[in-house]
Amino acid sequence: MMRSSINKTGLLTTFIVATSVLTTACSDQGAPSISASNETTGRWYSDQQVLLGKQVYDANCIDCHNPKARGTFKWKQPLEDGTYPPPPLNGSAHAWHHPISALMKTINDGGIEIGGKMPPFREVLKDDEKVAVIAYFQSFWNDEIYSRWQQRNQPK
Repeated sequence: MMRSSINKTGLLTTFIVATSVLTTACSDQGAPSISASNETTGRWYSDQQVLLGKQVYDANCIDCHNPKARGTFKWKQPLEDGTYPPPPLNGSAHAWHHPISALMKTINDGGIEIGGKMPPFREVLKDDEKVAVIAYFQSFWNDEIYSRWQQRNQPK
């Protein structure tokens, strides 16, 4: 009877260890993180995300949103066709009002439904590239704008 108890305990221990290993190995650890804090800046993104974001931005966004995410000069005025030009993303316009989920929605679905011409990037960019682009343009936000964004987008 004692031997049966030891075997059951051994099997249970093996099952728990195997489950833990498999859960850890199969978890989404490589998924982009927007909750981790950069110890140097206190912001949610890492320096590596900003570097990747610059590469993605330069390849996909710079033609419309301009260098350093400054957007177009008259971004509030509709164009002749009634659409709006690309806004600045550098903290000088409206992007800082939105949580990451809203920014991701615009990147994924494009800007047509909100009056712009931006195409959807859902199938063009990987999620970590989209998050990195957000990190890149947020890196231009001064501390006051970033702090206001954080306060505005705290979980309620």
